[in-house]
Amino acid sequence: MSDMAQIIMRLQNQYRGARPGLCYRNAFELLIATMLSAQTTDKQVNAVTAVLFAKTPDAGSLAQLGQEKLEDYIKSCGFYRTKAKNILVTCRILTEKYGGEVPRTLEELTALPGVGRKTANVVLSNAFGIPAIAVDTHVFRVANRLGLADAKDVQETENQLMQNIPREKWSDAHHWLIWHGRNVCSARRPGCAVCFLSDICPWDGKGR
Repeated sequence: MSDMAQIIMRLQNQYRGARPGLCYRNAFELLIATMLSAQTTDKQVNAVTAVLFAKTPDAGSLAQLGQEKLEDYIKSCGFYRTKAKNILVTCRILTEKYGGEVPRTLEELTALPGVGRKTANVVLSNAFGIPAIAVDTHVFRVANRLGLADAKDVQETENQLMQNIPREKWSDAHHWLIWHGRNVCSARRPGCAVCFLSDICPWDGKGR
């Protein structure tokens, strides 16, 4: 078995069943929560959306909230003014073009204001069960450290991960890499000494 295959197998065994840190009940809630999550912790987003979704449970009601009121709800999230603007326009589009439903294709999702490939792939994968790999900062860092990718940007990292990981594992692998980045392979102080991949990791020890 190659080192890459072993790394994938060990990640699966270690983080089997790992799920998103964001709380949501449907595709709409996941979309909005993921839009809010940039530069913000999942814990903070969950605190915000618990209140927000109780008042505005769908795209139509959220679209009617208005910029100032939405900012009040989400002001504890980073870049809240820009996020509020994008969310309101997105909700209007969902209401007017999609009957309040969240579209199920990458092209339609990324056409929405404030929705990039990462957010779109999170929604496709977790809300609709469509195989996808969402590359955030954790996934980008960990995938390239482990040798599952050798890329300088998130797009190429996503492309290489899709080539190197079996398609049926794409959605789960996204969560494995996130949790490994949070629990062990942190940006500033990676836990190489306690990592269960250190014997086969091509990066082990570098930069410590």
